[in-house]
Amino acid sequence: MGRSYPARDTQFLQIETSLRQAIRDAVNQGSRKPLTWGGLKGYQQLQAIAQGLSRLDETNPDAAYLFFLRKRVEFVLTKNQTVAEDLKKAHLLLRQVADCLHYPGNTNHENHPQACSLQIAQEMDHLILNTQPDGKVQQAQIRLLNGLQKRWRLYGPDLLHCYDVPGLPPDNLKLESFFGRLRRHQRRISGRKSTRELNDFGQAQVLFTATSLAELLSQIQAIPLALYRRHRQRLAQAEIPRQFFRRLHHDPFSTVQTLVSFHIARSQVLHNQYEAPVHSEQALHTE
Repeated sequence: MGRSYPARDTQFLQIETSLRQAIRDAVNQGSRKPLTWGGLKGYQQLQAIAQGLSRLDETNPDAAYLFFLRKRVEFVLTKNQTVAEDLKKAHLLLRQVADCLHYPGNTNHENHPQACSLQIAQEMDHLILNTQPDGKVQQAQIRLLNGLQKRWRLYGPDLLHCYDVPGLPPDNLKLESFFGRLRRHQRRISGRKSTRELNDFGQAQVLFTATSLAELLSQIQAIPLALYRRHRQRLAQAEIPRQFFRRLHHDPFSTVQTLVSFHIARSQVLHNQYEAPVHSEQALHTE
């Protein structure tokens, strides 16, 4: 017969699973261009994970697997450090372009009047003229700068007319963001990828199944309360992974540090539980 191994603590397994998910999420970060670069954000998330795992005690046998994860993360960070620095500087250049264009959400221009097209053109020309790629690896910086120079030369004058019209926003990002929220909500409640229903009914489509608010209320009340609570509980359980990733993306260091703290605390509890029977047995032998 083969050797049997004791089952590992379920809380340890949950913490290790969450950390693996955090690492997998970091190396598969998606991009929401132009300002959110998944590769750079994922690298920064890995840095936060490695920093959060730095509290581990190498002599603690319960933390052996987490220490292994930390070593692998640190290896990946070291291997890709120069490329990440190049991406970081290129992203800084992109932020400077957004600053020149008075991009929405930029706090530097919130209390200033809307810039005219001449001012925007001068700021952009000055940025392009005075930007010089630096660092050991410059591929991302050079490609971004070359693309910026080409597109500004070809299309720049045609992009600035909106700055000379009072009250006209320089883009339609807020409108696109609103439609994006509607589409996400539709996919969430329907479970389908297609959102064609929004073209016909929008967010008030549920009202089309009832001729009045009273009839709609009677339809809702027809659902048994126990069934409603059961499905609400299932929904809450299904939301746990999404909530974890939301915390991870918002503050990866604190999220990982919390997991490590739980691991350290659980290890101490198990250690105390193991030590108590040993001391009791020694006391009985002494008597």
